[in-house]
Amino acid sequence: MPALSTDLLPSSLTAQLSESQRQAVAEAPRDKRLTVLAGALNLPEPAALSALASASGLDVASNLEADPASRGLLPARLVHDFQIIPIKFGAESPESRAESPSLDDSGSQLSALDSQHPLHLATSWLPDDVMVDWLRTFTPRRPVWHLAVPERVRQLIIENYGVGSGSLEDGDDGYVAPEVVQQAEEVVDEEAAVVRFVSDVIAQAVEDQATDIHFEPQEGQLRIRYRVDGLLVPVPVPENLLRFQDAIISRLKIMARLNISERRLPQDGRINFRAENTVLDIRVSTIPTIYAESVSLRLLNQKKEAYSMDRLGMSAEEQAQISQVLDYPHGIILVTGPTGSGKSTSLNAFLRKINSTDLRIITIEDPIEYEVPGVNQMQVRPEIGLTFADALRHVLRQDPDVIMVGEIRDKDTAEIAIRASLTGHLVFSTLHTNDAPGAITRLVDMGIEPFLVASAIELVIAQRLVRRLCPVCSRDEPANKIKLRESLSILGCPAEEADTVEALKAPVGCDRCRGTGYRGRIGLFEIFRLNDEMHELVLKRESTRTLDECARRHGMRTLGQSGWEKVKAGYTTLDEVLRVVTVAEK
Repeated sequence: MPALSTDLLPSSLTAQLSESQRQAVAEAPRDKRLTVLAGALNLPEPAALSALASASGLDVASNLEADPASRGLLPARLVHDFQIIPIKFGAESPESRAESPSLDDSGSQLSALDSQHPLHLATSWLPDDVMVDWLRTFTPRRPVWHLAVPERVRQLIIENYGVGSGSLEDGDDGYVAPEVVQQAEEVVDEEAAVVRFVSDVIAQAVEDQATDIHFEPQEGQLRIRYRVDGLLVPVPVPENLLRFQDAIISRLKIMARLNISERRLPQDGRINFRAENTVLDIRVSTIPTIYAESVSLRLLNQKKEAYSMDRLGMSAEEQAQISQVLDYPHGIILVTGPTGSGKSTSLNAFLRKINSTDLRIITIEDPIEYEVPGVNQMQVRPEIGLTFADALRHVLRQDPDVIMVGEIRDKDTAEIAIRASLTGHLVFSTLHTNDAPGAITRLVDMGIEPFLVASAIELVIAQRLVRRLCPVCSRDEPANKIKLRESLSILGCPAEEADTVEALKAPVGCDRCRGTGYRGRIGLFEIFRLNDEMHELVLKRESTRTLDECARRHGMRTLGQSGWEKVKAGYTTLDEVLRVVTVAEK
């Protein structure tokens, strides 16, 4: 294993660390060492990177751009192992590059003249002798080192070499991976390479905070895509990936305990996966397509950090409205929205808000996404007859004060939940509707009597998730008044508000947000609470539009209006709000 120890740290930094801290830095993976050092120095990562660069005499490279002309010099596995990437550097003029002889077809040979041309390399940690020795093996060019944000280095490696490319490399370039040096007797065959590749793909998805991974066989390629912040993102893959397609699909099916010989029928399974300190419950689904089986993975992090109401993006006014109803002894609180809009996350935040030793709280979920200390959480299992409705019947015999039902999918579940609320229980659940008033008509359409709906429902919250602007690189841009007026009209906001707005935040893209201009997501909320007038409308089976108009007259802020508030506050952009908010014709 390359011995990157703290001997490489400048003495000015080493002196600030205890023996145990120096050991922790030395033992951390290369791309995690800066994080460990920052923690030891009690500094934010950017400040720790600057301190490391200053003490070592290296510069910090920002706005990195990979050098495609030098990419073929280094094997993918070496680049992955040492977390280095050839980059373009400002001092290299196009003219000087033109004078240098070009690479041959293999990209592995340079002339003596080009050996004088420096090779600029970005690295997430200080280079050592082992790295330099390996570089000399593959290129005579003199390395010039630049420190860079580890996250950006990882991203550039994936963009230019493909995720998991170090695992699937043929190994005929002479480079021997560190783990092979440690286990010289181990024979690394194709099967082991595929196992590593699948683990790399899942681990990278966790790193990118993806919620889903899709393996999609296409003509002449195996496409891999992550769903990040609600959008599907194509993942750069190794050039030789197609050769391993069948083995990769079989590996996923083996991990999920599926029948690998059955390729004609859809199958469903589960994978328990560990990546460092992360424990994942992965739901696996396969379907046959014209080229091969398409495999989808839903990633559920069993230990992920729970959200508070404030972190969800709720304003103080919205939190006050919801908290008032959370104190009720009985009734139903519904959260509505499409799949992936954060409904379960919101319900979990509500549970944590009211969780106390004097309440017996039981949840019925599919799947259990968050663990809540002190709460009795139950997983439905339809394959053995334990549905939401059956589970809810049994839970009512458990003397609960608060019940959370993951989703109301049918009339049976809805009736039991409503009757539970009317007999003294506070019930949380979710529905799939476009807006908050639509939840009322959906329940009536299911066959629930309107008087039961009107009596039981205390609060309905519709929500969406929009991407949050990167706080590091977002900047003010002058507002286009004409476009702004059109957008406000679509969102149901007063168009004249555009006249008072001079500038709005816009995405730029930087190393911290991986060039997207966005980091994370924030919620938009529409809070619908029945009053006497709406109660009468429900009894008359009035339409969703009528309920919506009445709610607006009484001060309900729509999803579009909530989105505009987030835009004005600088959290997101109008384009993002327009993308996720579906406004019914009024």
